[in-house]
Amino acid sequence: SPGGGRRVFSPAGEFREFSRRQLRDMERLFRQYDAGKDGFIDLMELKLMMEKLGAPQTHLGLKNMIKEVDEDLDSKLSFREFLLIFRKAAAGELQEDSGLHALARLSEIDVSTEGVKGAKSFFEAKVQAIHDASRFEEEIKAEQEEKKKQAEELKQRKAAFKELQSTFKQ
Repeated sequence: SPGGGRRVFSPAGEFREFSRRQLRDMERLFRQYDAGKDGFIDLMELKLMMEKLGAPQTHLGLKNMIKEVDEDLDSKLSFREFLLIFRKAAAGELQEDSGLHALARLSEIDVSTEGVKGAKSFFEAKVQAIHDASRFEEEIKAEQEEKKKQAEELKQRKAAFKELQSTFKQ
């Protein structure tokens, strides 16, 4: 890219098979184990994560887990590479006995998707894409409604408190 700038990674844009909630859960899990807070999960952080999930791995096993999704070959997992684990799990591309399969299964993030993979034709895929886009919009609207409702409840509680407070001031 011009000027050597990096393209900004948009999880929702690239990983459309996952809902916003699934992506948030995955990001929360990633941040939970990114102990160095450097935006990567390195070998030791992955070791800790797998132990906490109840599926400890050997040193070689951990290296192989990273190697399977390490696209930039820096021997650590970026958030995007971490999401690839769940994409592969959802697509059934992980070996049953692999560390990555254990991570995806034990992380309690539901990766069952209705992605476009099973679409028989271009038109079915197109309908699915439109459905996904509207589902995404519905999720945003639902989140906004929830925030509005919470703000309104807070306003009502404050008003009730002020009313109660004024009865004591008399």
